[in-house]
Parts: sequence; structure tokens; C-alpha cells
Amino acid sequence: MTGLLRFIEKVDMLLVLIVKPIVVVISLAIALMLSYGIFSRAVLGTPVFGLEELILMGAMWLYMLGAVLASRDRTHLCADFVQVATDNQRIISFMHLLATTVSLFMAVMFATWSYDLMVWGLQKGQTTTVFHLPWYLSQSSLFVASTLFIFYLIRDFCHDLQGFCQSQSR
Repeated sequence: MTGLLRFIEKVDMLLVLIVKPIVVVISLAIALMLSYGIFSRAVLGTPVFGLEELILMGAMWLYMLGAVLASRDRTHLCADFVQVATDNQRIISFMHLLATTVSLFMAVMFATWSYDLMVWGLQKGQTTTVFHLPWYLSQSSLFVASTLFIFYLIRDFCHDLQGFCQSQSR
């Protein structure tokens, strides 16, 4: 399992080098587009048609990649009420393992659904109204994120399994 974790660490370093700059660029682009849209509408009196389409696409990717970074750092929302209820490390380790297993199962289900949605979008060829951007551009963010969730949940599962096995040997 240590070899798998080392491999995951190397892939993780590469992913962070790719994802973090993308998040920064998308954030800046959305902020600039929103500012320009507000300025154009309020000061110039001319709305910018299609700007909402671009902001929506960027926001979908920003939200999904932000969720991936939260999953990577394990800073997503969680309710660790078990640690309040007990000091027994075995129970705590087991509950962490159980929660990660359920999350992994749900991520696989989400990946399946998002893949189907992306393929459906490719087949239907739906596009946005103004720029005629294909809808699968934003739909693919769901699939990419769910795939990366699975990657990080496998890492978390391995860590939680090690923690559980160590708590059993004490």
C-alpha cells in the first residue's frame, strides 16, 4: 500500500501544479468579466450580451476545481461528531474508514452520472444561445471533478485503512 500512496503523492503534486493556476486564472477572469459587465451596464448603459454564458462556464469549472482542492486537503464539510461522543480510537478510526468508503461509493456514482451527462451533451450537441459554446464544456467539469474526487478518496481510504489497522493492533 505504501507504493500506491507514493504514486498517489507524485500524481497529486502534478495535479496541484495544474489545478491551482487554473483556479487562479478562472477566478481572475470571472472577476474581470463581472466587473466589466457591471461597468458596461451601469456606466455605459450597454449590456454585454453573452457575458453570462462565459461567467457560467467559468463558475462551473471554478466550483468543481475548488471542490477538488478541498477534497485534496480534506477541508470539505464534514461532521466529526464521533470524536465528541467517544475517545475510543478504534471507533473513531472505523468511522473515518466507513465515511470514506461511503464517500468513495458516492463519488463513483457521481462519476457515472456525470459521464452519462457529458456523453449525452456530446450526442445532443446543445450550445449556448449567444456564443454557441457546446454545453458539454461546462458539463465535463462535473466528470473531471468526480474523477479527481475518486482519486483523492482512494488516497484517503488507504490512509484511513492504515489508521484503522494501527488502532486494532494497539
